[in-house]
Amino acid sequence: MTSSQVDLIVIGAGPAGVLATLRAAELGARTALITQAEFGGMAANDGPVPVRTLAHAARLMREARQLGQYGVAVSEPALDYPQLLTRVREVVDNVCAHSSLRQQVESLGAIVHEKTGVARFVNTHTIVTEAGLRLQAEKFIICTGGVSRRLPIPGFELTNTHSDAWSLTSVPPSMLVIGGGATGMQVASIFNAFGSRVQLFEAAPRILMTEDDDVAAAVATAFRESGMVVRENFGTIESFEKTPTGVRMIFSKDGHRDSVEAAFTVVAVGWAADTARLNLAAAGVDVTQRGFVKVDEYLRTSAPHIFAAGDVTGRLMLVPEAIQDGFVAATNAVHGTKMPLVTHVTPAGSFTEPEYASVGPTERKARETHDVVTAVVHFDATTRTIIDGRELGFCKLIVDRKTYKILGCHVVGERAVDIVEVAAIALAAGMRVDDLARVALSFPTYAGILVRVAVKAAQQMNLDVGWRAYHAGSG
Repeated sequence: MTSSQVDLIVIGAGPAGVLATLRAAELGARTALITQAEFGGMAANDGPVPVRTLAHAARLMREARQLGQYGVAVSEPALDYPQLLTRVREVVDNVCAHSSLRQQVESLGAIVHEKTGVARFVNTHTIVTEAGLRLQAEKFIICTGGVSRRLPIPGFELTNTHSDAWSLTSVPPSMLVIGGGATGMQVASIFNAFGSRVQLFEAAPRILMTEDDDVAAAVATAFRESGMVVRENFGTIESFEKTPTGVRMIFSKDGHRDSVEAAFTVVAVGWAADTARLNLAAAGVDVTQRGFVKVDEYLRTSAPHIFAAGDVTGRLMLVPEAIQDGFVAATNAVHGTKMPLVTHVTPAGSFTEPEYASVGPTERKARETHDVVTAVVHFDATTRTIIDGRELGFCKLIVDRKTYKILGCHVVGERAVDIVEVAAIALAAGMRVDDLARVALSFPTYAGILVRVAVKAAQQMNLDVGWRAYHAGSG
């Protein structure tokens, strides 16, 4: 067993872990980064990068079917799934190869230990790994991320995670997706586009429970119109059973039992902290009731010399949040607890069909604490969406009636994520809605839709938007 000692050990090489390592090394700490698998973590190898590549392939297939509207004659697109997987691997390798983060980490003198297997604490200052490393340090930062939550249901071992779906070597003829959150929605949307007969089940009253009510309703309708079965508030799963051609899910509601079958079943019902094998008790690190590492505002755990960052803390599970966490945790680990986490504008979205995205509170949430004005522009009445034949969707803006400040933006449809990114800049800048309404953007663009809805909101509040009032119909 190889043994060594450093000032700081970062466990996990996803966005939080890599940024924590960079920051700590930059501050002069002798730092080691260990990762169970490969550098980059889930974001690069099992998350946004490969998933976005698959979603892009699904988008290309949908667009190929649209070509006839524009006088372009082509045959029906056919998916070569093995070739697509080759492209996914190329993209992942290319992204990793062109990332300067690995070089930055090593140029600052940090030591990177890849493919170490699972690490576990043996005492408050020592960890050992499956690969035979024994490392000691004064400080630690836990950045092990999360894993798909398991359900205590008979036959659950017959189901798969989203990672298993991305690893398929062929497209299954039918797929059952349990969980109508962001992950389940992406799996369902991608494989529906690839030709699977998809059935999406959500136990809650509706899919996308964290999104605006109108967004969830629009996406559910679009999924159904695409041929997908969407069952909300379906009841309780009793068991999973193997069948000759796949898996059967048995469920019940109000005393009535029912079942559904598919060749492949994905369960995406939440994200749990990846801490089960870390032996945190040996280090004196407490976890929450949900199993996430308990941290204070400085990302310090119950053990004063151990910090945690990213998904493992159970906060907003997004890459920008993980990056901020890594920076804050490393700063406090090296310099002492002087930098608290600060809240900031965090846009989020998903590359489903249709796309959906949001920033700020939902309309329902905003109304709890504000007197609000809402304005909506539908995509079947905006120039660029009509040009592109992408007329499904809407852009909703939520504005405080007293301060005229923009509180939130929710979008369904083409380029939803891009539109919300622009709205996020307006929120971060504290812009009034009439200020946004006066911005002159290029025409016709998707970002212009946001300005158009700002004009509409400002006019509802009797605010002067100058010459823009005469262009309220454009965008």
